[in-house]
Amino acid sequence: MTTGSRPLRRLADVAVGELRHVSEKRAASLEQMGITTVFDLITTYPRRYVDRTRQVDLSDLNVGEEIAIFAEVKKVSSRRTQNGKAMVEATVSDGTDTIKIVFFNQVWRERQLPPGTQAMFFGKVTEYRGARQMTNPVVDVIVGASGVERDPSRVGRVVPIYPASGKAGFTSWEIGGFVEESLRRAGELSDPLEDSLRQRHDLVDRSIAFRGIHAPAELGDVPPARRRLVFDEFLRLQLLLALRRARVERDALGIQHHVSASDIDVPPGGLAAGESSLVRQFLANHRFALTGAQRRALTAIFTDLGSIHPMHRLLQGDVGSGKTVVALTAMLAVIDGGRQAALMAPTEVLAEQHVASLRSDLEGLTLADERVLGGRRPINVLLLSGKLKAPERRRALEAIARGDADIIVGTHALITDDVEYRSLGLVIIDEQHRFGVEQRAALREKGRGSSDERVDPDLLVMTATPIPRTAALMLFGDLDSTILDEMPQGRRPVHTSWARSEEDEAASWQKVRDEVAAGRRAFVVCPLVEGSEKIEAASAVAERDRLEAGELNGLRVGLLHGQMKDVEKEMAMERFRRGDLQVLVATTVIEVGVDVPEATVMVIEDAWRFGIAQLHQLRGRVGRSSLESFCFLFGEPTTPDGNARLEALVKSTDGFYLAEVDLELRGEGTILGSRQRGRSDLKLASLARDKDLLELARDVANELVATSPSLSDHPELIEELRLFVDEEEAAFLFKS
Repeated sequence: MTTGSRPLRRLADVAVGELRHVSEKRAASLEQMGITTVFDLITTYPRRYVDRTRQVDLSDLNVGEEIAIFAEVKKVSSRRTQNGKAMVEATVSDGTDTIKIVFFNQVWRERQLPPGTQAMFFGKVTEYRGARQMTNPVVDVIVGASGVERDPSRVGRVVPIYPASGKAGFTSWEIGGFVEESLRRAGELSDPLEDSLRQRHDLVDRSIAFRGIHAPAELGDVPPARRRLVFDEFLRLQLLLALRRARVERDALGIQHHVSASDIDVPPGGLAAGESSLVRQFLANHRFALTGAQRRALTAIFTDLGSIHPMHRLLQGDVGSGKTVVALTAMLAVIDGGRQAALMAPTEVLAEQHVASLRSDLEGLTLADERVLGGRRPINVLLLSGKLKAPERRRALEAIARGDADIIVGTHALITDDVEYRSLGLVIIDEQHRFGVEQRAALREKGRGSSDERVDPDLLVMTATPIPRTAALMLFGDLDSTILDEMPQGRRPVHTSWARSEEDEAASWQKVRDEVAAGRRAFVVCPLVEGSEKIEAASAVAERDRLEAGELNGLRVGLLHGQMKDVEKEMAMERFRRGDLQVLVATTVIEVGVDVPEATVMVIEDAWRFGIAQLHQLRGRVGRSSLESFCFLFGEPTTPDGNARLEALVKSTDGFYLAEVDLELRGEGTILGSRQRGRSDLKLASLARDKDLLELARDVANELVATSPSLSDHPELIEELRLFVDEEEAAFLFKS
């Protein structure tokens, strides 16, 4: 650390109101942009740069070009057009020529662009009455009309363009002024990374990085500055994950289950006597042989279960890849040793579906229990739901505490204070992206509290939403990872097509009729409706009635939506499974967990309204047998992204490929949204663009924690990390 230099954390203690030009009112406006401290300001990065040595002269502009120009406003006026539109007209010049800038229905532009203002104008050059002009261009004010902000160091050769905010009333040049003052007054920033580490990985000093990103002398200063700051963002996150993992591994004592990997090898119909393990009996009676990917996953899981260290494993699998079989096999291995398993689902609907599916899969399977007559009893799968009435809940809690419940399925109800497990050996969390680290920790604590030996249960985290490798490193860097990348035998890819015309849609409905005539079933998913579930339910009812009277006239059409009572939902699904209903018109309540092998057609109306992951999940409700299956996407997107989503679905049935496309289209904000509490810390980094830096940051983080498990050799890094976690997490990570 340089003598007299300032740690980054110190800047988070300095309010923006301490800056020279930030009044109380302006501080309140900055707060609307999420900027309350000097740290927030200097981590508000330019979104692009204008190299003024490469400006196109106005005299060289050609009609039809889409271009950026830097010019000064010479005059501005406003008036009403003949048809009543408000029009603001500005004449701007760059010294070589002038051009008219015209705005319609943006009267505030006259106040924004008084004479003397220097700004960037982005737009298409058009011609009106023989003269060139730009209409409604994007504007970035660089220097205000007062001239007070005309600081040559800021508007020299390279001009940073900051994200301005019309709502908060700030322009790019004002934000730039605040940043410039912050950096000048902060002086040299201390660097928590040693010189040798920076040199080895080609990382510039932190002070150089902040100057290079905010005030580059030339555009070539920006890439190395960005590289260092992106690395820092990734390193902080990877250090938190590495510390969390190291702390859990050091403090946790696991259960050493007695499992046999050879049990995984039994084929369907293979030899399994009554005294064989539950795993062996289950797999011998299962209708499908395990895929190679399932065998690899179970081998890794059984190795974890046989270790004295608790398992912390992520199981990723595409739609229909057989995660449930892997999870159930793991649960049976634990139950065989007299322990309980808990399965946490994100919604009560999915929890109920899990219970029905598990009970069906385990039918006929029994386990030894000397407390019952005959010494054997069926495996008990119990639902712990918030909907249980008081007497039912009391009985369920008693069964869990006595150990009569072998598999307990539920939502957050699994971790409420009144739940006491007899001997919890395995926790499985389904659709992990909908839960946080807190739920994992709470279930682990529950397990430890239920154990006479004070040991932690094993943890298996599952997701059916494929995650790009980079995002997985961010979300689950503290877990071992296993991927199911094969489909079970007999599964065929779903033929997907985009019905873009009335003829295409008519052909799709005919396909529905043909499949139903052959004894199969079809789903129709209603478009996503903005508003309440009641509006969406009403839309589904109306669509069912319309189809029943029109395209699907004569077919037995059912309905399923979130506003129906549970018993009505179950009845609708059961009638659909039996074939009493041939077509099910539904909302997205069927997105996960629904398994009807006879369903071979999926029609998704207004498909462009859904995200890629949701479309892929919906498509996964068909193609769950050896029957040829079809998915038809209806609707004409209103955005380029909507087009790209539907084209990707048509192109591929690979969920991991689609996840990468989704990352490119939407950015990491949606993927990482619920990952981290507190301060947002991916302001510059991009998972799509910066994969190499993420890998490097992970390697460096693991190296630092391996040599100093609590980072006690790096106190400045600890102080910096405290910026990004709450006090509870900090106490856990740094309690030594």
